[in-house]
Amino acid sequence: MSALDALDERQREAASVLRGPVAVLAGAGTGKTRVITHRIAHGVDTGAYSPSRVMAVTFTAKAAGELRGRLRALGVEGVAARTFHAAALAQLNFFWPTLAGAPAPSIIDNKVRMLGQAADAMRLRPSTATLRDIASEIEWRKVSMLSVDAHAGLGRSVSGVDTQQLVELQQRYEALKDERHQLDFEDVLLACAGMLEAEPRVAASVHEQYRHFTVDEYQDVSPLQNRLLELWLGDRRDICVVGDASQTIYSFAGAEQRFLLEFGRRHPDATVVRLETNYRSQAPILEAANALMKGRPGALELVPARETFNADAPTVTAYDSEREEAEGIAAAVSARIAAGTSPADIAVLYRAHAQSAALQQALAAEGVATSVLGGTRFFAMPEVRQAILALRAAAVAPTEQGFLPGVQRVLRELGLSDEPPAAGGAQRDGWEARRAILRLAEDAGPDENLRTFSDSLMARAKDQHEPTLRTVTLSTLHAAKGLEWPHVHLAGWAEGALPISYATGFEAIDEERRLAYVGVTRAARTLALSWSRSAGRGERAPSRFLAEMGTTARGTGILREMSPNATRADRRR
Repeated sequence: MSALDALDERQREAASVLRGPVAVLAGAGTGKTRVITHRIAHGVDTGAYSPSRVMAVTFTAKAAGELRGRLRALGVEGVAARTFHAAALAQLNFFWPTLAGAPAPSIIDNKVRMLGQAADAMRLRPSTATLRDIASEIEWRKVSMLSVDAHAGLGRSVSGVDTQQLVELQQRYEALKDERHQLDFEDVLLACAGMLEAEPRVAASVHEQYRHFTVDEYQDVSPLQNRLLELWLGDRRDICVVGDASQTIYSFAGAEQRFLLEFGRRHPDATVVRLETNYRSQAPILEAANALMKGRPGALELVPARETFNADAPTVTAYDSEREEAEGIAAAVSARIAAGTSPADIAVLYRAHAQSAALQQALAAEGVATSVLGGTRFFAMPEVRQAILALRAAAVAPTEQGFLPGVQRVLRELGLSDEPPAAGGAQRDGWEARRAILRLAEDAGPDENLRTFSDSLMARAKDQHEPTLRTVTLSTLHAAKGLEWPHVHLAGWAEGALPISYATGFEAIDEERRLAYVGVTRAARTLALSWSRSAGRGERAPSRFLAEMGTTARGTGILREMSPNATRADRRR
């Protein structure tokens, strides 16, 4: 069976071109990861690629782990699937001792702490929040490839320090790092790029090692990342970039969608393929998403992969207060779970972390367990580490119980009960984690044993392949990117919340629109949007994005208005 057999016509077109520059403009839910992995597998199967000569670059360790896992499932081992930083750090650690005659610098673990020490030397006492903002500004400066002086010339500022203080703080920060033989996260990319530019033999070695490049989420690359990519590529042309300009949501961190939008102009002979068949969402949700991005640069027109009948239109509900909004969402979620939906199939997404507390409280009051995306990772939870150690210990002295009873015994000894504790606390979180491990054991193959099972858990931890908890997911819109759920609630669609109050000017509002688009396209079957008329003592208006999605060019409605007093039966529809 060919690696291309499982692809649709456009996906197959993208995966078939193995040489030269390729740009895959992949809309939400159109199968971009499938295209990436099947394209690499096709290159290996046909002999065009040697796995060890392929580098697949993405932005998070979790995404890199998913790429490795999918490639492994296709029978491909040995591809370097890494983040930009992991790839650059590996090269620094390999070449630095030879070039400098000493180990590579260590990486600082806390930029804010070192900035605080620089501020102390200046007899400044900025708040922790101010130091965090300065750290973010340093990160933006570096990924934008600007010197301290060039950055000062832009007139960008940080509340709590003046321009000259900001310049001196950065200079002292850099001096402290040099004294301690340390690099920060962004320095890793800068140092690797500098090494490749200054050392022809290093560049030649890297060019010999890696011949073919794939870059996921290309819309999110910064000028520094793009420069490093060019240095890795050298004078070769085998590069495939994949992205969606409508999902550029990290401009504040230096991402520039122009690299994706202008790829065809920079490479006139590039193969450019548009993936617009959406395999995730029902037609009414896609209609809302398309309306939101209509006329924006690089926008794709998403079409459903299959015709759906009687699909629910997205709903919008106005509440009098944020508390009532949280309670209304919790009641709707509880009703859906009572009707038979798994909690894992439901997500509540919002613009800012501060919105999560009221939602957690309201859902706990309904007896609904939640997991906050971006919180403690599954394999970092103490209950999970404890369980893996206990399973490994049990594997050393196996009993006659058999595999599944053995797992059940270990987890029960650690506190797994038949009935879960009340929602909303650490005990319930631990119970859900142990229950997830038990479900993995229940889904294991007939030849599984305690040793192989604990080894598989360790492998999943390394690849950050986390099991699905049977909890409702709470997440910011940023953290939800790349994920999907059958049922999604989008909270806080009011002016000042989305778009957020500090987003001023055309570009900032456009970024908020793209963030809203990311939220809408997370939903597969149902989408419920809501907003509150008041926040504290202030009055709010509905988000402008609701109006943009409210009608199409034909004047027909997209969103269905809901009353906050709608019955639970209405909300389950």
